[in-house]
Formats: sequence, structure tokens, C-alpha cells
Amino acid sequence: MLEIHKKIVIDENKKPIAVQIPIEEFERLEEVIENYGLAKLMDEVKDDERLSSEDAKKYYQSLKQHVEN
Repeated sequence: MLEIHKKIVIDENKKPIAVQIPIEEFERLEEVIENYGLAKLMDEVKDDERLSSEDAKKYYQSLKQHVEN
């Protein structure tokens, strides 16, 4: 399990309002969340129709042209 060294920031009423963590731990959390999201997306589309290599290239080019315009 990932150990998180956190510091709780409180307001003048002693109410917790934020958390500080070291940047290295934050970056690791981001990586874990991104990997989880990617794995979940891959699982969701595992039964979707697959494109041939040629069709995939055409689709990619159409996306690229759409972004450039």
C-alpha cells in the first residue's frame, strides 16, 4: 500500500480545509489513478469491434485533420 505523508490544513475554527502531501507522493497518486482509469477503459472496450490496421490509420488521420482545422 502506498504510504501518504499528509498534513491537514485547518481554518481559524479548527475545521479541516485542505491536505498537503509531498509532490513525489502526489505524482505517484496521479499515476495510480491514471493506470486505474486506463485499465477500466480497456476493460469496457474489450468486446468492441476492432479496426484493421488500414482503417485505424484512416481514422487517426481524420482525427488529426479535425484537430488541425
